[in-house]
Amino acid sequence: MRMKRVAALAAAATLALGMAACGGDSEKGTGAGSKSFAAGSTMEKLNKAQKIKIGTKFDQPGFGQKGLSGKPEGFDVEIAKIIVKELGIPEDKIEFVETPSKVREDKIVDGSVDLVAATYTINDKRKERIAFAGPYYEAGQNILVKKDDTTITGPDSFKDGTKKVCSVTGSTPAENIKKYVKDVATQLVLFDTYDKCRDAVKGGQVDAVTTDNVILLGYIAKDEASFKLAGDNFTKEPYGIGVKKDDTAFRTFINDTLEKAIADGRWKKAWDDTAGKFGAELGSAPTINRY
Repeated sequence: MRMKRVAALAAAATLALGMAACGGDSEKGTGAGSKSFAAGSTMEKLNKAQKIKIGTKFDQPGFGQKGLSGKPEGFDVEIAKIIVKELGIPEDKIEFVETPSKVREDKIVDGSVDLVAATYTINDKRKERIAFAGPYYEAGQNILVKKDDTTITGPDSFKDGTKKVCSVTGSTPAENIKKYVKDVATQLVLFDTYDKCRDAVKGGQVDAVTTDNVILLGYIAKDEASFKLAGDNFTKEPYGIGVKKDDTAFRTFINDTLEKAIADGRWKKAWDDTAGKFGAELGSAPTINRY
């Protein structure tokens, strides 16, 4: 009898261990086995690798700016995290790569990053080298000046040739403002980041900085005593997610993810938790362009 009891206890223990092991496997959740993608697709490769590189800005308040944690924070970053979650990759396996305006296409083309979410305006010139999913937001170009400046009221204020305006190399705003300055060589000052433009305005080296309104509102929110916007938005800037030009399947996946996030509220929450805190308006969800 005693031998039978021992055998029964051993069998029960073995069964319990087996059940615990199975339970442990099922709780992994975000592992490669929890998602299924077409063989050979970018989605499958990233899911199997369980890691991803994402290009974003590190100097854009509300969209992509390095926080106290040492990691970028903002709306672009949160949108990227939504995409990563749909890929079945844990958030801590994201490597964010600083990607200033002038190198965004380069980093996509040479494979340095898997996608770019970096206040990335969709336009035809960029589509010659890369492809876009989205848009997921529409901004508008504006101008930031010192709080006490009354001489600049909009882009037309640069037509007399006496005012200097700063923007970033390779950016859409830098190209747009050229239509309004009298002499590009002497009036348009270009840096690699908008932080440097902001500092140049504050220090008096330039009279204004121009980029998208939401970025400028982020700077103003951090220093309301020093800065203000000069006039209304004068362009429309649809932000997209940059991927390799011929990767239609990945672009479609991201478009599907964006539409899903807009419908289930994650898109709005991402905004409210980031750029929305600066008083910028989210507006209606833009229509995804499945070109």
